[in-house]
Amino acid sequence: MSDVRVAGVGLTPFGNAPERTSRDLFAEASITAFEDSGVPRDDVDALLYGNFMGELSEHQGHHGPLMAEAAGVRAPATRYESACASSGAAVRDAVMRIRNGEDDVILVGGAERMTNLGTAGATEALAIAADDLWEVRAGMTFPGAYALMAQAYFDEYGGEHEDLAHVAVKNHENALNNEKAQYQSAIEVSDVLEAPQVSSPLGLYDSCPISDGAAAVVLTSEAYAEEHGLEAPVSISGTGQGGDRMALHDREYLARSPAAREAGDEAYADAGVDPADVDFAEVHDCFTIAEVLAIESLDLFPIGEGVSAARDGRTTADGETPINLSGGLKAKGHPVGATGASQIAEVTKLLSGKHPNSEFVDGATTGVAHNAGGTVASATVHVLEVSE
Repeated sequence: MSDVRVAGVGLTPFGNAPERTSRDLFAEASITAFEDSGVPRDDVDALLYGNFMGELSEHQGHHGPLMAEAAGVRAPATRYESACASSGAAVRDAVMRIRNGEDDVILVGGAERMTNLGTAGATEALAIAADDLWEVRAGMTFPGAYALMAQAYFDEYGGEHEDLAHVAVKNHENALNNEKAQYQSAIEVSDVLEAPQVSSPLGLYDSCPISDGAAAVVLTSEAYAEEHGLEAPVSISGTGQGGDRMALHDREYLARSPAAREAGDEAYADAGVDPADVDFAEVHDCFTIAEVLAIESLDLFPIGEGVSAARDGRTTADGETPINLSGGLKAKGHPVGATGASQIAEVTKLLSGKHPNSEFVDGATTGVAHNAGGTVASATVHVLEVSE
């Protein structure tokens, strides 16, 4: 199998840009990725593109060829939809296609336009990633769903809202120097605890924002990178995907994420690494409790210890295993179709020393990207390593 190299990455700023279309956003991210990679557009064999709510936010389907045109690529193009894990799923397929020798160069990424819908409209659009028949029609929203998961965790393993507040504070701190982040401002634990409640026990600062943005990544085979003299020191060495029942009431666990554990175990085995080998991770913290569930599912912390990891300084920038040095979804933002690919971009920049927070992982060789859909009914995990 071919080694899969990350030749170039591109991100738009994440934030509030209701006037910008998804094609405009993806065009910008793609321009940056191609400039970073040095790969000619004519060499691209395929575009794999993640998007979740384009039909609702832009009255637009059939995104693949539209985004190929926006990126200046003349190649077969496919749109992936797996809720918030849409571009994570696209990355996984891109990795497998290059490994199998089907393609040498793939442009993979995603975009989402959300803020033009307003808060109520975006919340309603996001809700279609839940079970419409048994959850949405009963009034379930994702803040409510994750609040149920948080309370279940507290009941089973302990912890309190103040523990989760430290997750939010940490991620805002990490975003301060990230020019692409939606929120480049520090907050205090008291800000989190005193913020308006969204769904008990979660408050406003426990939640990621509604965001517009795009991410693009140029992946190549090792042979292509060497033949064309590319500077591509980071490879995707492991990929995994997991699934769970759609509705919370049908699941065996509320306080764990089996889909993420399956994806992580598969990715670790694929890469030939253990959780102890991981230097840092970018995880899907759509809500503060989601980061806790993610780091436990990835075996970075034992079950029951993830809730206090930020409070104890174990996941901070200078901690034993830094988590979400980009600011995570919580502070960097969450344009859902772009998130999985953006995590690949952030991990790549951290490993190659090109990220504003690379100093905290100087000498690191292994990073992980964890992307989740819905209440983690879908999950992808990728292991990235510095190639020798």
